[in-house]
Amino acid sequence: MALTTRANRAKGRTDESLFDRELDHLPPDARWREWMHRVEATIFAASEPVGRETLARIVGKSCSIDLLIDDIREELRGRPYDLVSVAGGWKHLTRPAYADAIRSAFGTAGGGNGRAVDLTQSDVLVLMCIAYFQPITRAELSSFFGKEISRDLIGHLRGAGLIASGPRSPTPGAPYTYVTTKAFLLEFALDTLRDLPDFGALEDAGLLSKEKLLAGDIMPEFSGSQQEAGVMAED
Repeated sequence: MALTTRANRAKGRTDESLFDRELDHLPPDARWREWMHRVEATIFAASEPVGRETLARIVGKSCSIDLLIDDIREELRGRPYDLVSVAGGWKHLTRPAYADAIRSAFGTAGGGNGRAVDLTQSDVLVLMCIAYFQPITRAELSSFFGKEISRDLIGHLRGAGLIASGPRSPTPGAPYTYVTTKAFLLEFALDTLRDLPDFGALEDAGLLSKEKLLAGDIMPEFSGSQQEAGVMAED
């Protein structure tokens, strides 16, 4: 077994050393075109966003991946899909204008890959709160909306992979906090959390504040709504 493992590793190193990244034998234009094709093919074949380090393995050392991506995206203008920077990498995503067509075909805007998550309005609002104020506890979420946020709702978001447990809160009882995940970025086509609408600017303008949110002063129609009482029921 050990000999087989060493042999496989040696074979892997040999195969890697034979792969021509630099393409020095090609004219500059042809070399650039081949690098573009490699990058686009790799991203197309991947089920998750492809990061810069992965792409750097298939192009020359002097190649600018950002410029390659720009040229690929330019060629995709007018196509129903684009190359999008999301969750720390790049991924092919269909354009929003075709969401209805995809939904009609597959029953979900996510198409045939099954990645789209079925979220209620309550789910989205709670997820928004977690995204902006993470790490945040369930008790703080309940204060935000003025109604108990059920474990079922939190469990649904966890089951969808959109949130995960964060560090324990320093408050009495040391409850778990919640944070968003890479799957959250992918679901909402965000590269990083910095791509969320700028809440800091809203705070600076005096339009919103964490204190008001946690005091239940924002969106009272949500806290008083009975339409989704089952989702927001007490434990």
